[in-house]
Amino acid sequence: AWHLSQALNLDGEKHYQRIVFHEITKSAIQEALKNPRKIDLDLVDAQQARRILDRLVGYKLSPFLWKKVARRLSAGRVQSVAVRLVVEREREIEKFVPQEYWAIAALLRKIQIPKSKCQINEFEAILIKKDEKVIQKLDIKNKKEAEKIVKDLRGAQYKVANIEKKEVKRNPLPPFTTSTLQQESWQRFRWPAKFTMRIAQDLYEKGLITYHRTDSLNLSNLSLFAAKKFITKNYGEKYWAGFLRKYKTKTKGAQEAHEAIRPTYPDKTPEALKGDLDEQGFRLYDLVWRRFIACQMNQAIFDSTTVDITAKSCIFRATGQILKFDGFLKVYPLKYEETELPELKVDEILELIKLIPSQHFTQPPPRYNEASLIKVLEENGIGRPSTYAPILSTIQERNYIEKDESRRFRPTEIGFVVNDLLVAHFPEIVDIKFTAGMEENLDEIAEGQKKWVPVLREFYAPFEEHLQKKYQEVSKKDFTEKPTEKKCPKCSAPLLIRLGKFGRFYACSKFPKCRYTESLKENVLGVKCLKCKKGQILQKRTKKGKIFYGCSLWPKCDFALWDKPAGEKCPKCDSLLVETKRKQIKCSNKECDFKIEKQAQI
Repeated sequence: AWHLSQALNLDGEKHYQRIVFHEITKSAIQEALKNPRKIDLDLVDAQQARRILDRLVGYKLSPFLWKKVARRLSAGRVQSVAVRLVVEREREIEKFVPQEYWAIAALLRKIQIPKSKCQINEFEAILIKKDEKVIQKLDIKNKKEAEKIVKDLRGAQYKVANIEKKEVKRNPLPPFTTSTLQQESWQRFRWPAKFTMRIAQDLYEKGLITYHRTDSLNLSNLSLFAAKKFITKNYGEKYWAGFLRKYKTKTKGAQEAHEAIRPTYPDKTPEALKGDLDEQGFRLYDLVWRRFIACQMNQAIFDSTTVDITAKSCIFRATGQILKFDGFLKVYPLKYEETELPELKVDEILELIKLIPSQHFTQPPPRYNEASLIKVLEENGIGRPSTYAPILSTIQERNYIEKDESRRFRPTEIGFVVNDLLVAHFPEIVDIKFTAGMEENLDEIAEGQKKWVPVLREFYAPFEEHLQKKYQEVSKKDFTEKPTEKKCPKCSAPLLIRLGKFGRFYACSKFPKCRYTESLKENVLGVKCLKCKKGQILQKRTKKGKIFYGCSLWPKCDFALWDKPAGEKCPKCDSLLVETKRKQIKCSNKECDFKIEKQAQI
């Protein structure tokens, strides 16, 4: 609105006003026209400050990376922090040392025969205490210790010591914000954030959902009454929460004037719109509609039972849970486990069927996926609803991170190098607390508590001075070259390991006089080329960074595949077998239909 007033040379606020609406419906637009307002110059200043700050960092640091690492790279106030999170998680995984631990379960049976054949008789209980000491996860360290406990329990009497029964209530989840919609779409549909936002934009433009770039949990009273009416009419009074449930926004700097993402008309069910939407649009609308309706429904109620069983100096615990009332789960199903226990009494003696010692190992922290990376960015106050999807797209397009076979993010070689350079020489730019603090400054500008020019000046002056200093201090070779003892087969000069846009490779030290290059051995899959019978299959990248597999003797041999070779030949046609992203092994020959599940390969 401010840009329009400037472009049209409108003088004075008497000549123009701004209207605001969060859903494209007739009533919302009419209401906005009835209540125009002045342009909020504090919000304009905050937007200006954010844009200029992002450009100061990006426009200044990106050329630095071009000069010190490689062309076409970029840095950014938010994207570089996201890359750092992925890199640091990868290093945690690399350093992780698994620890062995054991758990002991007892398979028990009621001695008294159940009255009904349908009644549960056997159940499992887990060892939780020994010698009055709670057993922690890593307390039983190895097989020897587990076997000693099993041996000590020989001849023990298993007696019910305590039974605790209670109702456990589960609350519905709040309505969607941008980040939670992106996270849930990833968890349920495996949709990237960018794709989710594209579908949401289409639903918004059709007037089916409210504005989809929001971090607010606010809901209008009109929508809450509409939800109540729909729930009581279609499911009955007992399924409504009994009050208008409102949620408090916890995100720092959230724009409370916005609403959460919800259907514009709660009585428009997904089924009613099925003929008007494509498959993706239907699935996302269905998700948004169900989440909103569910947030105004009653709690789900479970009957929970905890049974403690003594055996010598040990205590075993069994837990059971049965759904008593589905509540909001009727509309918005979530995963839960139902475990039924037999009817037991205190002091009842049980029969031991067997003790089950089981070996386990601690697991490294998982790599981030689309959902978990967005979640950690939001939790740390980094970025805004409109920026999560572009951030994830940018750092993949720049080849800083890539997705593994499980669609989780891992840093590329270039990602490691750029991150390490920025951490070493521009620590503030990639510092989570600094970036979050800058977001708080921008929020304070939007609230009229700070002026934007002093905030930018305070950042820019020392940053520019530091940048010029680093141009002199940082050597490109420190980050992009590594000497080796290998000799160039063309000119006998030493070979270097150099860093290119898509990773490291061998290159002649006499470049550009000698242009010899060679792939690093880690890219060699150990699979012979079936076309020329001489070369090895290498993992390569296209100019856009997409992975493919080709012959090491290219361009003499042009053999290439998109799927990773499995290292075996097809039993039907003798072509190469490949691994697909769907966890299948199939023949690379398009005319051959041989296919097996990867898990079946032993």
